[in-house]
Amino acid sequence: MTLIADSAIDTLWYTRCPVPTASGLANSLGWLDRTANESGVRFGVLQDAGPELAVRHFDHHLSGLIREGGNVPALAARASGSPTRLIGLTWIDEAQAILVRGDSDIREAGLLAGARIGIPAWAADQARSFPRAMALHGFASALRLGELSFADVTLVEVATTAAPEVRTASSTRNTTWGVESLLRGDVDAIYVKGARAQEVAREHGLVVAVDLDSTASLRDRVNNGTPRPITVHADLLEQRPDIVVGFLAESLRAADWAAANIDEVRAVLQTETQSGPEGVVAAYGENFHTGLHLSLSDERVDLLGMQKQFLYAHGFLAADFDLQSWVAHEPLEQARALVAAQKGTEE
Repeated sequence: MTLIADSAIDTLWYTRCPVPTASGLANSLGWLDRTANESGVRFGVLQDAGPELAVRHFDHHLSGLIREGGNVPALAARASGSPTRLIGLTWIDEAQAILVRGDSDIREAGLLAGARIGIPAWAADQARSFPRAMALHGFASALRLGELSFADVTLVEVATTAAPEVRTASSTRNTTWGVESLLRGDVDAIYVKGARAQEVAREHGLVVAVDLDSTASLRDRVNNGTPRPITVHADLLEQRPDIVVGFLAESLRAADWAAANIDEVRAVLQTETQSGPEGVVAAYGENFHTGLHLSLSDERVDLLGMQKQFLYAHGFLAADFDLQSWVAHEPLEQARALVAAQKGTEE
């Protein structure tokens, strides 16, 4: 896909979270950079930019930005008036669990009754308070499985970072908020997710009391990363739809590539997640690389709608908004047609 330089938007900015994504693989393979550079459009990765730009990962106030990452900042940005459109959704389970100490009697959801649960404190703003949102929704799902509610537990705030970083080189990224409080005995259970969380649990002898990924219903696994949105600044979509379609096409190709290159995918993820190979497998399973394709199916949009309503009810959104009007179906449809046409010429 050839991108044409434009005087109004001459830089394609890309930002993502350190988790399995097709766009992240396309970036690691150099496909996004190559596609932009071949047509004279600059390409920038927000994680590698300075802090004044890195914060745009959370508020999306940057013309030319495409973001693939957790849905809490994406939804919070849209609710605050950021002019974005939703152009894709992925679903990759990422080892969501409720952890307890090894000497705890809590071994199933129903035994959480009376427990002190660790909930990260509010961060600098709603978008950056995603650790709190994740823990609240994770515990809400676990409690529902045990036929309990927040009325049956005591919420205890645990420390977190007020302004979390998204820099690629950062060594302070955290997916295990509350471990210290759990080890000290200040709380009885915490929510964790992801590859590094699995390793931290083993390092400290913590035990999975509730494995949220083992539940049959996707509705019980809805959280910050499930489903995970791709959003684009409305200016970029309006002025340069070819760039957006090209980005999505490269992501679709990367998803195809990933399905046949598991070793290379795992190597990329070990760097992204700062985890070892065991942590990657434990978090995402043996076959996650076959499910990286984008979709805007009714099911995924409805699941995102569940998350939106949860966040609104718990104070993470400045206002409610119509989800369907946020969705832009055309770019993904055009990207699929582009990839299919290219495959047809190669056969």
